[in-house]
Amino acid sequence: MRAQAPSEGGGLLNEVEPDIANLHILPTFAKKWPMVEELVKKRFPFFEAGLRSAISETGTLREFEAQEELIREDQFIKSFPIVLEGLIKICRTDEAGNELLLYYLRPGEVCTVALICCMDRTRSRVKAIAEEKTTAIVIPVELLDSWMSEYQTWKEYVMHSMQLRFDELLKALDSIAFLKMDERLEKFFTNRYRSSGSKVFEGSHQDVALAMNSSREVISRLLKQMERKGMISLSRGRIDYSPLCDKSY
Repeated sequence: MRAQAPSEGGGLLNEVEPDIANLHILPTFAKKWPMVEELVKKRFPFFEAGLRSAISETGTLREFEAQEELIREDQFIKSFPIVLEGLIKICRTDEAGNELLLYYLRPGEVCTVALICCMDRTRSRVKAIAEEKTTAIVIPVELLDSWMSEYQTWKEYVMHSMQLRFDELLKALDSIAFLKMDERLEKFFTNRYRSSGSKVFEGSHQDVALAMNSSREVISRLLKQMERKGMISLSRGRIDYSPLCDKSY
């Protein structure tokens, strides 16, 4: 397990500096490789022993704070994260800075859009942000091709991840095309609950609006309607949507 000092710039992407920047190293894990291998084995018991060892030896264990950017759009990817704990959101932004949430990465998952960019040696088309405090193992991109041919379980893992992400992208498109905004807002919270287990959104109405690619005014009006129906509870910088998850309203 490699340990590297943080550098300036932020994110997993940097055209000049390939290492991950502004991230917190986990020194205890970095110094105890067998401990890292056990962590990988627990999360990925289906991987071959050789693959688990390769991940533990060549990957770098990193900790991301909530709202920390891992991957930036329009830059070459030098390494990609595999989530061990926490939650990462994958989204796209337009020129005005509006976000479109594509999907979440849960523990045990990898961003296949990032993998495709790695394979094609193209610039990233998405942005990855830690939704909460997240621990991940970051793998250098040059290992991707060799692992695909050397480890069958890695190939199966990548193919399964691509299928899963494709299905989620279709659901995102269906939501935009066929659901009303109030239905999309409910789905935003219930999907977040299924992904993270959290029933509370720590953030502003503007944060929700950005994730929904909508305006703050529209989202605030819909949130207040949901509160009147007993589906959520609003407070400053906090949205409790547990009634919506529990269907107790």
